[in-house]
Amino acid sequence: MPERTPKALREAIAQHTPKLVPDFDEHWKWAIADAYDVRPVPAFVAFWWGEYALARDPELDAHVHDLELRAAESTDIAEAKALLEEAARIRHRVQKLEPGE
Repeated sequence: MPERTPKALREAIAQHTPKLVPDFDEHWKWAIADAYDVRPVPAFVAFWWGEYALARDPELDAHVHDLELRAAESTDIAEAKALLEEAARIRHRVQKLEPGE
């Protein structure tokens, strides 16, 4: 993982998961670039930290998206809840990755 800065994160995304660059740039422009308040930056970095962490591991990314898709299609509320909880656990775990991991 890169340093926890927008610039380092964008560089890592561009190098390792370029398919995310357009969404990253669009989100940056919408949420941060035209703002006069930097308070949203940590939330922005946290969101993209998780997105990058998943995208750099295609198998894990596919697994999380599969869990979320199966939950959306499930007609059993308990099953859907369990699937979403598992996806959330994984998303939470990747948020805790540190630079260099």
